[in-house]
Amino acid sequence: MPAPAKSGYAPVNGVEYYYAVYGEGDPVILLHGGFGAIEMFGPVIGLLAEGHQVIGVDLQGHGRTLPFDRPMSLEAMGDDVAALIGFLGHEKADVMGYSTGGGVALRVGIQHPEVVDKLILVSTPYAFSGWHDFNQQGMKQISAAPEQAAGGMKQTPMYQMYAAIAPDANNWIKLITQMGELLGKDYDYSGEVQEMKVPTMLVVGDWDSVRTSHVAAFFELLGGGKQDANWDGSGMNANRLAVLPGATHYTIFSDPRLAETAIGFLDAPAR
Repeated sequence: MPAPAKSGYAPVNGVEYYYAVYGEGDPVILLHGGFGAIEMFGPVIGLLAEGHQVIGVDLQGHGRTLPFDRPMSLEAMGDDVAALIGFLGHEKADVMGYSTGGGVALRVGIQHPEVVDKLILVSTPYAFSGWHDFNQQGMKQISAAPEQAAGGMKQTPMYQMYAAIAPDANNWIKLITQMGELLGKDYDYSGEVQEMKVPTMLVVGDWDSVRTSHVAAFFELLGGGKQDANWDGSGMNANRLAVLPGATHYTIFSDPRLAETAIGFLDAPAR
């Protein structure tokens, strides 16, 4: 990973979000997955930063951002990211999120389309039912027993990264508790997705934690894949779908192919 050219804290809606800026160009807000931090994207950041200004954000309670006492929700963090874009002096930005960060990015696109140029959702379902049963059960277990989950997860790289960069590693249990409350909730944004106008790309692994059938349904909610594109491509809308072969939910966020796929979408002329 490159060293950030700038970093700091953005006070928005009662939460002070840590952010780090890499590269120059049009701004791209980058949102990590649950229990992660900016660093989890690894080489993807450097590749994106070759032609864009990448603004990595540690979400509420994650990385260098404290949990605060506010309940954690995708909707609230969506409002926060929209406010952060303005705080950093941008009228609009591209927004790219993975997993939980993708859920936050989706809410930004739904709640604040006026601040989003293009949206990239990586391994992100539009409804809780989009996760495989195994993953749904795991999320519910965290919700039901956060202290047990916090102890068990101390043996994982996620905790090791958290302990290395968090202002206070003792907040781990608070992060797990807040995330448990978030992950255990049922949701379905299909109605709002159908109304979205922001150009959106969906990216998943062919062996992801998100059901491939769900991703296809997501793309169709965006108006994609419902007809032949015609010889000249005139049958397409502005939305795209990409499936990375051999990628899983646990590898896709640092896969250089993710950067290549994202750059192709970000730099393509608007339709």
